[in-house]
Amino acid sequence: MKKRLTISDIARLAGVGTTTVSRVLNQDPKVKPDTRHKIEQIIAEAGYAPSPSARAMRTQRQQVVGVIVSRLDSASEHQAVRGMLQVLEQTGYEVLLMESGFSSEKVAEHLNWLRLRQADGAILFAFSGLALDGQADWQDKLVVMARRYPGFSSVCYDDRGAIGLMLEHLWRKGVRRPAYVGVELQDSTTGQQRLEAYLDFCRVRGIAPHYRLGGLSHQAGLEAARLLLMEQADTDALVCASDTLALGAAKYLQQSGKALILTGIGNNELLRFLFPAVPSVDLGYLQGGLAAARQLLAQIEQRQATAELALPCRLVAAG
Repeated sequence: MKKRLTISDIARLAGVGTTTVSRVLNQDPKVKPDTRHKIEQIIAEAGYAPSPSARAMRTQRQQVVGVIVSRLDSASEHQAVRGMLQVLEQTGYEVLLMESGFSSEKVAEHLNWLRLRQADGAILFAFSGLALDGQADWQDKLVVMARRYPGFSSVCYDDRGAIGLMLEHLWRKGVRRPAYVGVELQDSTTGQQRLEAYLDFCRVRGIAPHYRLGGLSHQAGLEAARLLLMEQADTDALVCASDTLALGAAKYLQQSGKALILTGIGNNELLRFLFPAVPSVDLGYLQGGLAAARQLLAQIEQRQATAELALPCRLVAAG
């Protein structure tokens, strides 16, 4: 096994001081080209496992990737980030986690900071209204989560398919009057696409739609369930656009003593733990994180082209 070189070893072999080696490791542009080349050649020929700073010196890259989430308390984004960290940290990248708070201006600030930091790439969780104008220099080193943007790589979930899959499951179980707990239409995926899937199902099956839209919180789910069941007492199932909403609806059903089928979307661990009888649909958040990290590495390390990736969903039956 070869001994790992220290800065002192490199300095001695190159015939320079340790300060000069340190300046090269930190990419100081004032180091003479021939001196820089000599030091880089010594490290390259040594064939040892480099530290992150030495690797950055040889490759002219920082081994840094930014991950910009929309909100830090998002259960779905948390699952995806777990997958990203699994891939990126195993390949030696430092991951910088940032929050946009659903602000395009904040996203632009974060990307600019990563640009100044000379980050190798970034993964961005998109949201309704997000603009990527003026970010053309990121096209070959950015992967966008949950939405498609022309010219950029993306990883998208099957929002329509998830609702359709759950409704077909309920129909086979004899459900004929499903009500829907949704999200405001400003959200184009969890809101608009999932509601459209519910309305399409009702139209095909010839049943009257009955739904409530609101925020994406436990309280919103509780309030929507209360209103829906007050308006239509013969509802035989509540189909929720997310597990977060399902948690709130489950709380209402528990408090009111009402018994009917309840479902969610997201395969949330907390929902499974507290209400194991509630079926959900796994959209593949963890797999999405893995796919995004691998696509980003393929672009920045192998110069592969951008790609639009679509993940399948699967039904998670009640336990």
